[in-house]
Amino acid sequence: MNYPNLPKDCTSMLCKHLSPEVFEALKDKKTANGFTLEQAINSGVLNLDSGIGVYAGDAESYELFDGLFDPIIEDYHGFGKNDKHQSNLNPDDLKAPNPDPEGKFIVSTRIRVGRNVANLPLGPAISKEQRDFVESSVVEGLNTLEGELKGSYHPLLGMSKEVQDDLIKDHFLFKEGDRFLDAVGLNRNWPEGRGIYHNTDKTFLVWVNEEDQLRIISMQQGGDIKEVFTRLVSAIKSIETKVPFSYNDHLGYITSCPTNLGTAMRASVHIAVPKLAEDMDAFKAITDKHHLQIRGIHGEHSQSEGGVYDISNLRRLGITEVEAVQDMYDGVVALITAEKAL
Repeated sequence: MNYPNLPKDCTSMLCKHLSPEVFEALKDKKTANGFTLEQAINSGVLNLDSGIGVYAGDAESYELFDGLFDPIIEDYHGFGKNDKHQSNLNPDDLKAPNPDPEGKFIVSTRIRVGRNVANLPLGPAISKEQRDFVESSVVEGLNTLEGELKGSYHPLLGMSKEVQDDLIKDHFLFKEGDRFLDAVGLNRNWPEGRGIYHNTDKTFLVWVNEEDQLRIISMQQGGDIKEVFTRLVSAIKSIETKVPFSYNDHLGYITSCPTNLGTAMRASVHIAVPKLAEDMDAFKAITDKHHLQIRGIHGEHSQSEGGVYDISNLRRLGITEVEAVQDMYDGVVALITAEKAL
C-alpha cells in the first residue's frame, strides 16, 4: 500500500494528521485480529468529505496505530496521551429537576450510549461468526430484563413488513449503514446478526450490531432528563452483568469511531426555541458556553422544523457521564430562560 493521495483542500482529521512519516511507521502493522492501517483509513480516503475518516477495528488499534489516533483524539477531545478517563453513572449526582414541567419547550429527551463487547473485535474487523455470537449473547442478556425494561427483540433478518412499518413510524429502525460505514466494512453480511430490542412503553431501546455492537437508548416525551438518565443507567447495569463491555482507564468505553470514546454518550433534547433561533449568534453563544451542539431534528446536517432543534452534549471523553448530561441540562435551562425573555 502506498501513501494515499489526499487533496490539499481535504479538511478531515485523517487528512490533517496522516503525514507520510506517520504512514510509513504504521503501514505494515497489524492487530491480533488482523486489522491494518489501510482498513482504518479506507473510509476517509474514499470519502474526502469525512469529518474524521478513521475507524478502529479493535481496542488494540488505538495502541498499535497511536501515531495516528493520539493526535486525532487530542485534536477532537482535547485529551492527551497520558490523561485518564473517569466514569460516573450515578443518577443521584445529577442535579436536574424537570426544566419544563408544563411541556411548553421540550418536545422529547433521549440519551444513548455506545458499547462494545470486551475481548472481541469492533464492527470493522468482526467476523460473521463473532457478530452472530454478539447478537445471541446480547439478546440473552436483554431477555432477562424486568419491570419497565422488559420487552422483545426483533431481528432485522426476516422482519415482517408490519413490525418494520411500526419501527419506522417510531423512528426506531436503523437502516443499512451509510457510505462512511460501508467503506470501513461495517455493513458486511447485512442484515444478519442485527436487530432491535424495545420495551413495551417504547421508552427504552437497544440497537444490536449497528455502528457499535450495542447502542443503548433511553427516551421519552417531555423534559424529565433525570428520569431518562436513571432508566438508561439501570439498563446499562443489568446488561453488563451478562455481557462485559470493552473499557480502559485511558479512553473509557471503546468505540469504533474515535469521536464516541470515553462516555460514548449523546444526551439530547428536541426543544422549541423559535424566537431565540432568529438570532443564531445569541443561540450559539449559549450552546457554546455549555459545550453543546445544535442540529436539525432529523440528525446531523438537517434543518430545523418549526423552530425545533436537537441540542446535545459535545464533550464525551475526559468528563463523566453525569457531567455530560449536566452540561446538556444546564444549557437547556439557559435556552428556555432566553426564549422566555424574548
